[in-house]
Amino acid sequence: MRWIVDAMNVIGSRPDGWWRDRHAATVALLDAVARWAEAHDERVTVVLERPPRAPLDPSSGSGRVDVGWAPSPAPNSADDEIVRRVSADPEPASLRVVTSDAGLIERVAAAGAATFPAKAFRDLVDPPPDAGPH
Repeated sequence: MRWIVDAMNVIGSRPDGWWRDRHAATVALLDAVARWAEAHDERVTVVLERPPRAPLDPSSGSGRVDVGWAPSPAPNSADDEIVRRVSADPEPASLRVVTSDAGLIERVAAAGAATFPAKAFRDLVDPPPDAGPH
């Protein structure tokens, strides 16, 4: 299974102050995803709404995490980019799209991909402080 992550949907799934510094929240998500991908031998593409204002380089992950973004920032542009990637994939059934956006879920399911809830993924890769050991 390969994963495509709707970055802002996952970041926004936890009210932890991410809105004060979106770039820092994105970096933190990428680092958590990279650690998880390395530990579980997963391949992940994280899709952003726009190019980052500074280079992003997941701290680990041995190349298991790719970062992509919409060609131009606009409402739903990351969603459109995710649908484009799923539709262009020769094996869309091997993809799991992480989002809780109902419209995106419908679109990627129609293109043949599975979905996974954003909050569940965030809790998987970056357990909340009160979650205890996993």
